[in-house]
Amino acid sequence: MRGWHYRAFQAICVLIALWTLYGTVYLVQSYTFRMVHLGLVLTGVFWLFPARHRMKLRPTIVDWTFIAVAIVAFTYVNFDLEDFVNRAVIPTQWDIFFGGAVMLLILEACRRTIGWPLVLVIVAALAYALFGDLLPAPWGHRGYSLVRLIGHEFITQDGIFGVPLDVSVSLITLFVVYGAILEQTGAGKFFLDFSFALTKGKTTVGVTRSVILASFLLGGPSGSGTATTLTVGSIAYPMLQKAGYSADRAGALFAAGGIGAVLSPPVMGAASFLIAEMLNVPYLTVIKMALMPTLLYYLAIFVMIEADSRRQQIAGVHIEYTPPDTAWNLMKRYWFHLSSLFVVVILMVVGFSAAYAMLWTILAAAVFSYLRRDTRLTLDRLIASLYQTGREVLPVAATLAAAGMLVGAVNLTGLGFKFSDIIISLAGGNLFLTLLLTAAILMVIGLAMPITASYVVAAVITVPAMTKLGVPDVAAHMFVFYYALLSEVSPPVALAPMAAAALTGGNPWRTTMITWLYTLPCFVVPFMFTMNPDGVGLLLEGPWPNILWTNLTALVAVVAIGAGVGGWLFTRVRLVERIALVLAGILLFYPSWIADLAGFAVFAALAAMLWYRALRAPDAATAPQEINPS
Repeated sequence: MRGWHYRAFQAICVLIALWTLYGTVYLVQSYTFRMVHLGLVLTGVFWLFPARHRMKLRPTIVDWTFIAVAIVAFTYVNFDLEDFVNRAVIPTQWDIFFGGAVMLLILEACRRTIGWPLVLVIVAALAYALFGDLLPAPWGHRGYSLVRLIGHEFITQDGIFGVPLDVSVSLITLFVVYGAILEQTGAGKFFLDFSFALTKGKTTVGVTRSVILASFLLGGPSGSGTATTLTVGSIAYPMLQKAGYSADRAGALFAAGGIGAVLSPPVMGAASFLIAEMLNVPYLTVIKMALMPTLLYYLAIFVMIEADSRRQQIAGVHIEYTPPDTAWNLMKRYWFHLSSLFVVVILMVVGFSAAYAMLWTILAAAVFSYLRRDTRLTLDRLIASLYQTGREVLPVAATLAAAGMLVGAVNLTGLGFKFSDIIISLAGGNLFLTLLLTAAILMVIGLAMPITASYVVAAVITVPAMTKLGVPDVAAHMFVFYYALLSEVSPPVALAPMAAAALTGGNPWRTTMITWLYTLPCFVVPFMFTMNPDGVGLLLEGPWPNILWTNLTALVAVVAIGAGVGGWLFTRVRLVERIALVLAGILLFYPSWIADLAGFAVFAALAAMLWYRALRAPDAATAPQEINPS
């Protein structure tokens, strides 16, 4: 876009960010707060995303029509809001007309931003609500009229204007503003430079460690796996290329590290905010529950990548790379970039809501930026931050508005409880099989939907099945969240590895398979906090002795499974030893004293034997090699 079309679109994006900031400070009425947000988002989506997959420079007549309908619909609602909210059961003809129009616009916006899959799921749910009386037991229900369905979706806060859209306007947009300000003030460059200086990435192993640390630091404030993958990859790929890493393996490394951003506190993916709202717990509780799973995720890929580089005999390859400064000097000059990460957590600890904590954190990041001339948040940088926020929020908000329709249809018909009964019956009431079915459902859903959409769809239909079998609510939601995340690195369709393959020029399929291999130990983690009540210690819930023991065994389990799958622990590991290490890891993952002791015994014996073998015959992979960077 050029000219006034671009300037108008830029203004829409800035207004999306400013509206959230205004509504957070002045506490706008909830319906108005969400409706204006959705109206701006729909306008932005129809302005930017083409109706068909072809280039366009400006909105077409169809787009202008959609934008006009959205504006008129929300103006109509706010014209008589007090009466409107009381007409859910008996909506007027105009309510039905505008409600149906808004529902169609949201589905079209969702289709344009993330494609058909979620749209088809929502259409199926709406059809189920309308024609459920035609289905046999146990699927059938009494059926609802179109008037009743539109009233429920459009007028109540259980549909379009429910929890998902509220999370979009009140939390996600604020966190995106924060991430955009950090990026504009140079925090991203600092995180990368600091990571490479801290880990002294002058060998292949050093660079891979730097990539993992940089992914964690960048991912925390960004919450975007693909963005983190591309940001780190653009810096580190030339170094890995010189060291002998193939395009496929380098891309897998970036994807595995980047996707952990969605799991990394304090700014996790959009689904984490939904967890807080659905469980009705403070966002700080979600951060606390994600701490150990995040650590286990990064430890797993660290072990796998370390083993892989040593087996490939490129671990000691020297790389001529010098960070711009030492870690200490970088910290002295740019410490404030890290400090703002802790402000949000401290404020939530002392009792601030997530929205107010992030509001003050944004202010702190803006003020801290003036400590140095090269990081100052000037007016141009501020506008760029707000524009970037609105641009990034468009697909997320469109997805969440559509997800609200799905949640509304499921709650209206009771489909979630029916589906949970079917899952339990298929599993024969066995918890392990129920968890396997849930994981399989998420893998299938994740083939075609982003993490947030996968989480919403799976949460409403699978969480009731787990809770009926005794899994705590927090553990059930974290299980779904974790597997929704892992679906992003699972073949055959995975967004982060494919983005990494585009960056490195590798084969998307091979990059996805290697990424999946790097993250393989992580697939066991969710079973640990769901299979046994003591497993919630991994989420930092329960008595402290159980928390400490559960987390200790989980850390050792990840190392054991990573060493077994990766084929390296002090030295090369033979096939029988690899199988034994994986079995030891699985025993340690199950929260039982007998299983833990058996797992520790097997792992300790194998580790001692492999260490002794490494002392007697050092592996050639540990010997440093020189390489010509040219």
